[in-house]
Amino acid sequence: MQWEEHMSSWASRWVPILVVVTLVAATIVAVRSVREPVLRAAGWALVINEPISPADIIVVSAAAGGAGALEAADLVQSGIATRVAVFSDPPSGEDHEFIRRGLPDEAARQIRQLKLLGVTDVLQIPTIEAGTNDEAQALPPWCDQHQFRLLVLVTARDHSRRWRRVLDRVMKDRPTRVTIQPARYSKFDPDRWWQTRDGVRREIVEFQKLLLDAVLHPLTF
Repeated sequence: MQWEEHMSSWASRWVPILVVVTLVAATIVAVRSVREPVLRAAGWALVINEPISPADIIVVSAAAGGAGALEAADLVQSGIATRVAVFSDPPSGEDHEFIRRGLPDEAARQIRQLKLLGVTDVLQIPTIEAGTNDEAQALPPWCDQHQFRLLVLVTARDHSRRWRRVLDRVMKDRPTRVTIQPARYSKFDPDRWWQTRDGVRREIVEFQKLLLDAVLHPLTF
């Protein structure tokens, strides 16, 4: 009798607690199972994948850095194009001092990397300022000048979706067709971006820029 009363007392105290713990644990597992797919979807929202076909030239954005040079060299080796172009903006501020001391700017660095990777035909696209919008604005007249009609643009993974939106605007009604190729060697990993501080920073910053672009240009799809 005493044993039954003891068990009843134990059950009245601990069963509710065990139920709560079980529910909390189940909730955590459920949320985690949902969380990672949602985070992956947020990462891939920044990335665009388009089929690549032979082009007149491959253009590498400045933001793509060394990853862009590697991607462009691989595209050349696979026969997509024989020529590559990089963006170059006029040096300003500390750039002059770096150049004076023999350190290359981003365009010179990419050109050197491309040539080391076996790309011999490299052009430069002059821009007024660095940045996605300035580079995009420089493309139409440059393509018209050189009569390029098919172009592959290599950029960082996390910039590729925004680049697509900008290009859809600046290239509208133009004879040149541009395909976006995200650099596979980019630091940003859409499947694991939340696991590193740099990945989180890139996701937040680029997602904010993408949202701002959507607000400012709602008719761009």
